[in-house]
Amino acid sequence: MRVVVAMTGATGMLYGVRLLERLREAGVETDLILSRAAVLTLHAETDVKLGTLQALASRTHSVRDIAAPIASGSCRFDAMVVVPCSAKTLAMIAHGYADNLIGRAADVTLKERRKLILVFREAPLSRVHLQNLLAVHDAGATIVPPVPSFYHRPSAIEELVDDTVGRLLDLLGLEHGGRRWQGLP
Repeated sequence: MRVVVAMTGATGMLYGVRLLERLREAGVETDLILSRAAVLTLHAETDVKLGTLQALASRTHSVRDIAAPIASGSCRFDAMVVVPCSAKTLAMIAHGYADNLIGRAADVTLKERRKLILVFREAPLSRVHLQNLLAVHDAGATIVPPVPSFYHRPSAIEELVDDTVGRLLDLLGLEHGGRRWQGLP
């Protein structure tokens, strides 16, 4: 399996970091794209060094490299996850404005009918956000706001992050051994 992971400047970098860790553990081949704002947010929200993050991926691509293999439908990858997904990136994808590699790879993912998962990190939602979310949904994307469950009584941020990442792994068809709803006792 090969998955493109794009990280944008929205808050929630831990979701992207953890997803890359879990994909690596599962032996999944990954292509990483970081927006310029993602690098700034990574430094603001985590102690993860840029080189450490990039080392989690099989390959990294410059957001400006629209000639990268993943910019073409002839490149074989199975899915793309934008995590976290900013409102700017959502708008770019919703309107087919592919002026960087994230937009182009998302456009390729949709046109080739591959799985595109957006972990949209914005609140509250404006009418523009809702219209853009509906547009990408109608184009075939899956929208997964990072809304953790609490039935397993998490005691740490990592558990909340793992809950959302587990849902992403489910959508990618990967086993993860995470907690699942078992019904009421």
